[in-house]
Amino acid sequence: MNFNKALEQYTAEPTIEKAKHLAKQLTSEMTVKEKIRMLQGHAMGVTVKNTLTKGRYYNGEAYPAGGCKRLGIPPVLFTDGPRGIVMGKCTCFPVSMLRGATFDDELEYKVGEVFAKEASALGANLFAGVCINLLRNPMWGRAQETYGEDPYLLSKMGEALTRAMQDNGIIACPKHYALNSIEDLRFSVDAKVDERTLHEVYLPHFKKCIDAGAMSIMGAYNKVNGTYCCENKELLIDILRDKWNFEGFSLSDFFYGIYDGARSLKAGMDVEMPYTFRYAFLNSELKKGNITEKDIDTSVQRVLVALITTLPKHKKQPKSVVMSKEHTDLARKVAGKGTVLLKNNKNVLPVPQGKKIALVGRYANKVNVGDHGSSNVFSPYSVTAYEGMKARFGSDYVTVYNGCDTKKAIDTAKDCEYIVVCVGSDWLQEGEYLVNLGNIKKKPKGSGGDRANLRIPPEDVKLIKAVAKLGKKLIVNIMGGSAYVINEWLSDADAILFSFYSGLEGGNALADVLSGDVNPGGKLPFTIAKSESDYPSFLHIGSKEKEIEYGYYHGYTLLDKKNIQPEYPFGFGLSYTNFEISNTTISQNGDNVKITVDVQNIGAVDGDEAVQVYVASENTEQDRPVKLLKGFKRVSVKAGGIVTAEISFCLDDIKFYNPEKSYWELDKCYNVFVGNSSSDVTSIGKLEF
Repeated sequence: MNFNKALEQYTAEPTIEKAKHLAKQLTSEMTVKEKIRMLQGHAMGVTVKNTLTKGRYYNGEAYPAGGCKRLGIPPVLFTDGPRGIVMGKCTCFPVSMLRGATFDDELEYKVGEVFAKEASALGANLFAGVCINLLRNPMWGRAQETYGEDPYLLSKMGEALTRAMQDNGIIACPKHYALNSIEDLRFSVDAKVDERTLHEVYLPHFKKCIDAGAMSIMGAYNKVNGTYCCENKELLIDILRDKWNFEGFSLSDFFYGIYDGARSLKAGMDVEMPYTFRYAFLNSELKKGNITEKDIDTSVQRVLVALITTLPKHKKQPKSVVMSKEHTDLARKVAGKGTVLLKNNKNVLPVPQGKKIALVGRYANKVNVGDHGSSNVFSPYSVTAYEGMKARFGSDYVTVYNGCDTKKAIDTAKDCEYIVVCVGSDWLQEGEYLVNLGNIKKKPKGSGGDRANLRIPPEDVKLIKAVAKLGKKLIVNIMGGSAYVINEWLSDADAILFSFYSGLEGGNALADVLSGDVNPGGKLPFTIAKSESDYPSFLHIGSKEKEIEYGYYHGYTLLDKKNIQPEYPFGFGLSYTNFEISNTTISQNGDNVKITVDVQNIGAVDGDEAVQVYVASENTEQDRPVKLLKGFKRVSVKAGGIVTAEISFCLDDIKFYNPEKSYWELDKCYNVFVGNSSSDVTSIGKLEF
């Protein structure tokens, strides 16, 4: 038996049972040394060759793990994400947070198809870019890598990306499992969580990705309830395998994910990445009796099952697909669809042709596509805001000042009718904190990581207020990974856009939206609060505390529970047109609930609306959230037209976890709401059981 013969047999009988049988056969053919090698990352040679001698960067080529040449077993070939393939010079898409703002899982599947093709073209067979950690506080530096604050939104978007990968023969790897939403202290923080909160708030999106076919999962650095994630038996075996029936393999987060090889292996951590470190001693641990050969075999078989079930779907792509026009065009389309219009007083937008426009601010003519950590994508070009606006409106009508000096900004803008101020954050203020290796007490200035505060820099605020005094039409374009507190300058702006980190075509997409060529339809994937205190607690470097309580409520569920009004609610986003929702119906067929609504465009231009369904339990005996997102559908509607939207969810999606019984239960009655944000919903009926 070799790997090719195993694939032939699996193709003839493509069942998980057959794959497990073949994996067991292959494992029996291996020596102990070969089996241990199957569980080890082998990136050292790749990294030395590419990073040190050729001046290349992190993950410049696929990082291998496992493999057995004698039996023809290919290695796992790892590429990172999630805004594109980090190898080579690939297409940099908008960050996941912007894609979450599209409220369009069908579009996310198309993005995933592009990722799968470019990963294949450059030699990878595993994509570790399905980042679905929940945003509980916008301080989190890597917020840009996920889809938002809501578990259901995370589930639908992560599920779509997972299916796209697995359907195209690339192993999907959701990360970071689990409760990873603090960056600077990621190696040491201990997230404390009760059982109900764990299952209802922090794990549903991971389960949805497993159910969608993900054949790998990455363990996080942090601790959960006192135990590191990569040696946490409750997470890796009791939940992941025994409750969710996960058949794939787990791999560690890089370098510092595993502290004790024997303990991690027995707890269900299969592969150490990217180098052999703690798992270099597995043979010694075996001889000492700390692990058994059965422990090793179990993990080897999990890796083999993933390879056997996924690789037959893989069609090798030519390198010509990388950065193809089809891919860059999709990146531009996604950026436009995910841009959120927060404010548009007196319909100051869109900007008519022939008007003079000034772009000012630190990001007016600067590439700003996201953090410089493991998610960095090295595209051969990136369009800045100024470049995109100049191409759309003409160089005679667009001027620029890239900076925060108020006098220079005023001089640039004084003869223009429109001013676009580009503010927010960049990789120096938020992102992966690569400097911190777990033992640095003070954080160097401008080293990424978690945000220092939730407001844009004071020099940006000063700039907005200075140019506002010119009396021009003032548009603020926010670039960043997640929510900001903006009330100190909110009234100064005539219009506000949130464009996140919008990828290599971001400048063109901004011009598309400002000109009206694209009608923005993005919706906030998080809550913008009026005050920093409206968000849950957070820990920074320098804190004496290493434990933090992850409570049940955050984001819109927390504000709903406390009856606090947000600045802008979850799911909010304006358009250049207006919509009416009517003729709502609810029907139930077995475990499936279907809502239909008519969406009418009552304005003069075509546009998109993201219809949202929220469900509220009427159980007053147990603690229940005011309402929860349980469905959404984005539809395109012509001016004056009507489109019927269908939104479905299953009964499992509205169950609550009973920790006393370790069981999911339906309440007796639920109220169903439909609307276009968490604060603008209308009851359409009840579900009774």
